[in-house]
Amino acid sequence: MKLLGKRARKGDEGSIKLVPEEGEDMWHAYNLIREGDDVTATTFRKVQKDSGGTSAGASERIKIKLTIKVEEVDFDAEGQQIRLRGKNMTENEHVKLGAYHTLEIEQQRPFTLYKQAWDLLDLERIRQACDPAASADLAAVLITEGLANLCLVGSSCTLQRARIETNMPRKRGAAAAGYDKSLESFFRKVYEAIVRHMDWDVVKCLVIAGPGFTKDSFKTFLEAEAIRQDYRPLILNKQKVLLAAASSAYKHSLKEVMASQGIASQIKDTKAAKETKLLQDFYDMMARDSARAIYGPGHVQAAHELGAVQTLLITDTLFRVNNVLQRQKYAALVEQVQEAGGEAVIFSGMHVSGEQLNQLTGLAAILRFPLPDLEDQELDAGELQ
Repeated sequence: MKLLGKRARKGDEGSIKLVPEEGEDMWHAYNLIREGDDVTATTFRKVQKDSGGTSAGASERIKIKLTIKVEEVDFDAEGQQIRLRGKNMTENEHVKLGAYHTLEIEQQRPFTLYKQAWDLLDLERIRQACDPAASADLAAVLITEGLANLCLVGSSCTLQRARIETNMPRKRGAAAAGYDKSLESFFRKVYEAIVRHMDWDVVKCLVIAGPGFTKDSFKTFLEAEAIRQDYRPLILNKQKVLLAAASSAYKHSLKEVMASQGIASQIKDTKAAKETKLLQDFYDMMARDSARAIYGPGHVQAAHELGAVQTLLITDTLFRVNNVLQRQKYAALVEQVQEAGGEAVIFSGMHVSGEQLNQLTGLAAILRFPLPDLEDQELDAGELQ
């Protein structure tokens, strides 16, 4: 994300001007823009040409700059596009003041975001998004016979960049003759997806994972095909290609890949790896001493009031609420835990670890000391009070 201008401080009104440069930046923008914000961006509007007669003239698309008061935010993760719907706030000859319009936020198109009050979480997200070191750290090919998923794991989200699916003939019987040919064709499609979507200057390693021996066969094919086509980026970075076991070729198996010791050591400094390890620490604590691992807004809030929270685990999904008061409560909880000497980690809902945490209400904590009485209490599992 490129920061073009910033006039925003915690608790004050202000604006920032940003340019999303890659897919992960679109996720940041989606988490920053909420109902009630003002967004200014260039858009296109279809208008009627004046034909000079009584009949309507031909229409044309013109480029205009509009500011809208956001009422709806829609994020297309696959298309990497954000659609904002709201009322026009600027005088314009082509769009009436107060008329509804849809702005589309895309990569490489600047926009200005105005908020009546900026909070610490939004300002921290902007800082992270504009950090040049934050990018796609890990690429993973989850593969089995006839199915492969290519995922890019960045600092704040996991993007599925390609899915290759092929019907494979049986290894035995009359169809056996076509098996090797079909497998090679399938491997070539996966290879082409890697070439198309991977930036070897950014990615720290490519993990080929899956059940059985298909992953081993594909790694051999990958290295041989790179030499055959003289694809220098892969040849020069072949030491970055690693193998790992996984129970399936589906996206949810990424958590197994990232938790494996060999891979974890390669990506130990990435945000996604830290989230994966921290969530595993929570599960380990729950198994070892359940009175020191709690989840749910009611239990976490009660533990915080007793000064017991050592590590707070919270997903960014909880901050995407239109209820401003509720968002402020979550933001205050994060700040208070940090001020009390604890650690607060905001998980990305676009990572596998964040998806798992969302299944535990999106809020959990590892405690400094056990609270067995709290563990047995029936508390509100809905929202912070």
